[in-house]
Amino acid sequence: MAYLELKNVCKTYGTGEQATQVLSDINLTIGEGEFVAIVGFTGSGKTTLVNLINGLLKPTSGEVLFKGKPVVDTSHERGVIFQNYSLLPWLSVGQNVAMAVKEAFPKDSKKAQKERVAAYVEMVGLSPAINKRPKELSGGMRQRVAVARALSMNPEMIIMDEPLGALDALTRGNLQDEILNIWSKDKRTALLITNDVDEGIYMADRIIPLRPGPNATLGPEFKIDIERPRDKTELNDNPTYKKTRNAIIEYLMGIGEERKAEAKKVYELPDLSPKSFVA
Repeated sequence: MAYLELKNVCKTYGTGEQATQVLSDINLTIGEGEFVAIVGFTGSGKTTLVNLINGLLKPTSGEVLFKGKPVVDTSHERGVIFQNYSLLPWLSVGQNVAMAVKEAFPKDSKKAQKERVAAYVEMVGLSPAINKRPKELSGGMRQRVAVARALSMNPEMIIMDEPLGALDALTRGNLQDEILNIWSKDKRTALLITNDVDEGIYMADRIIPLRPGPNATLGPEFKIDIERPRDKTELNDNPTYKKTRNAIIEYLMGIGEERKAEAKKVYELPDLSPKSFVA
């Protein structure tokens, strides 16, 4: 049985002539313990896809199944690391993480909850800032709080919506490694949404492109047959990495050329003349 499955999922916004189908005929199966990356252009519907999987949105048609059951609402079984931090500004770093811990482990003692909060704040390197509020943190530090909050709930599936895009290269690389270290301990199912092909190859078992919308749909999958753990410094000399990277980029460039050709189409306008009004 698939751990996560999307069957013929479509999502439309608006009604009647104003309706726009953002996602069309999305079919996706992710096995337990698998790490899948979806790569797409800006505005292709990646965040809409995340919200459907997490239960924040409902599909217009089709169904989303998690462990064989329809997704009808949010659940801490599916931890989400959002693109825009989503921190409560009046709470400190520790308090933001503590809210998630209390929700996921309400029966734990206060001491156990506090220890879990401290452990995950330390994991992302923010122990010195545990009592600071978001306005006192840099963008990268805020994103690290969001990562700690999601992972502290010990979710069965980790869903990441371009969580590292706003970070500097060093912080981004460190958090990639931290997420992979946590994932490798018990192989929790993971879905990464990204626009960085190299990030997808480094972290995932499969990469699936999302063709641009409207009517965005998934393209062919690319399997990453590179042994784990992966070393970033050695990837550039790995023939499998080069072959896979070139294939994905060639496919994405082909999509880009299709978009350019579509933009150059000449559309014939109707023969209309303005109304004249007699005073």
